[in-house]
Amino acid sequence: MPRFFASAALVFALALTARAADWPQFLGPTRDNTTPDAVKPWKGDLKVLWKVPVGDAHSSPVVAGGVVYAFYQPKGQNADALAAFDAATGKRLWEKSYERAEYKPPFGNGPRSTPAISNGKVYTYGGLGFLTCWDAKTGEIDWKVDAFKDFKAPTPFFGNSTSPIVVGGNVVVMVGGKGAGVVAFDAKTGKPAWRATDDPNSYSSPTFTGKQFVFLTGANLLGLSDKGEKLWSVPFEGKVGPLVESSATPIRAGDLVIGSTVSSGSIGLKLAEADGKVTAEKAWANKGLPCYFSTPVVRGKHIYMVNGEAKLKGAKITLRCVELETGKVAWSQPTAGEYHAALVLCGKGGDERFLMLDDSGGLTLFEPNKGEYVPLASSKVCGKTWAHPALVDGKLYLRDEKELLCVELPSK
Repeated sequence: MPRFFASAALVFALALTARAADWPQFLGPTRDNTTPDAVKPWKGDLKVLWKVPVGDAHSSPVVAGGVVYAFYQPKGQNADALAAFDAATGKRLWEKSYERAEYKPPFGNGPRSTPAISNGKVYTYGGLGFLTCWDAKTGEIDWKVDAFKDFKAPTPFFGNSTSPIVVGGNVVVMVGGKGAGVVAFDAKTGKPAWRATDDPNSYSSPTFTGKQFVFLTGANLLGLSDKGEKLWSVPFEGKVGPLVESSATPIRAGDLVIGSTVSSGSIGLKLAEADGKVTAEKAWANKGLPCYFSTPVVRGKHIYMVNGEAKLKGAKITLRCVELETGKVAWSQPTAGEYHAALVLCGKGGDERFLMLDDSGGLTLFEPNKGEYVPLASSKVCGKTWAHPALVDGKLYLRDEKELLCVELPSK
């Protein structure tokens, strides 16, 4: 097996120290919006086990060791706060914060980026570029880096939205500075470990699979080794201006990489390795598959994706099932969402189902069916939200504009 195409599961087993039942980072344990937790159809309303008020953010909750962490702007403060809550009861265990300059981006205050948990530490990346390491038990700050200032990078129009990823003892993020499009920081000290490319920032987050990082930058789909060496690069813009704020994370399925933006649609790249070099060739492109905030999910030979529009008024999203190898649409289903819906593939084997949380707070369970859209259950679970949920042991943790919530899902 080529060294860059090693099992993603093995890579994450080595890279992450959280328990298998945890949701320790953006898009889940393997950063692909999948979990072995099964979810069964339900009738009526789902039970909310607890809810607590939190500050402004589009950042998603993360869960490790029976604790839920939320990253937000405290009410009435120019600060970023991290808070820990007991996963069973919602009891606040601690809240810590640091002050920063005033930050009022359009469409909601507070951080967009989701924390990452590794080795008893929580790593956050604030809207103004502060990368911070917090102790997961106490909330004390071990180190804090002003990445945008240190690398002379501009602040994106809506503020930083890139969620950090922890691999091989480093915290890796997009920064967008000259010679520092991507920067890896030592997870223990916060000192730069390596930097790569001149690529501008985007609102997307990286993934790591097959021993390589995959980024959607402001200019390219990009593959980097775990040492920061450029493996391949294909022009594909994830722009950061108004109404082109693409945020979908690239996904990997075998030798294919799928990238999507709201302005350029989706593209499939076929990776190959020969003589120690990795190449990326376009396998297909479909401008009719624009992903806005939602990251697609691969299941078998199909991609399930939510396609959205960059409109101030009259925006709508459509759920689609797409052939992985060709980019051809198998079916389309208009949804009740406006800009965004998060997808999670739950279960394993013959017990797989999709959860979809739309931006009005509606939760839908549907079959992974390549022939047609088959809904199984639905319920209103929260208020308006652009945050991805976290699923751990039959409990769905989510946040809306005002609260952090825990909802019980049927698993038997």
